[in-house]
Amino acid sequence: MKKTPILLIGAVFAIAVFSGLIFNGCSPSASNTSNTNKPATNANAPKPAQTIPPNSPPGAEPPEQQGSATATVKLEEFADMQCGACATAHPVMNEIKSMYGSRIHFIYRNFPLPMHDKGYDAALAASAAGLQGKFWDMQNMLFSNQKTWASDPTYKQIWKGYAQKVGLDVAKWESDMAGFPVKNRVEADLARGKAVGISSTPTLFVNGTAVPFADMNVTALKTLIDAELQKASGQSSAANKEVAPAKSENTNK
Repeated sequence: MKKTPILLIGAVFAIAVFSGLIFNGCSPSASNTSNTNKPATNANAPKPAQTIPPNSPPGAEPPEQQGSATATVKLEEFADMQCGACATAHPVMNEIKSMYGSRIHFIYRNFPLPMHDKGYDAALAASAAGLQGKFWDMQNMLFSNQKTWASDPTYKQIWKGYAQKVGLDVAKWESDMAGFPVKNRVEADLARGKAVGISSTPTLFVNGTAVPFADMNVTALKTLIDAELQKASGQSSAANKEVAPAKSENTNK
């Protein structure tokens, strides 16, 4: 009879720990809470939404992108392929891309965190696959099988199997992974992320404004994207009315 409360407390604790991971994402500073030199802040005060400064570095050009580059709603995700929360968000991003197609412009930015020993190499692996038009296939393999390779010292051999599976020229892919063009693309994304102030992954921006991690689910994102599409449609209608020619007066009266 006395075991029940203990088990219940243990279950609640486990859920709390798991929720902390899910709702905070991956962050190198999550455990560093002992800095007493920081000014005191009101924890209950609302924080302004994080936005992308207009003068931020562009990141890799062209970016890894899907949808339409002319869409009125742009989603830009900064993620680390060794981040568990990013792997959790991956199917959500896929469902959103499938749902909206060319009505959105989706951009993926590599932002490997220093806390992950294979995150940078994974970014190189996916970017090298991108040179053969297979970025999204390799990204999907890496996120979907993250638990398989993340703690395996032979992870590069595992990735080689993924490269074969998605139809890459494996020798070229391995050579590209070690080359400067691919490294420069990852570094360009990192520079953009740092300038934007990314502190955890995944971080998603919709039309330049960060989405709270708790809202990175299909239902909340659909609500947000629909609102942006509706707003763009309203602005387009208003612009059309402004440029519509005035009716000519009937001079035969």
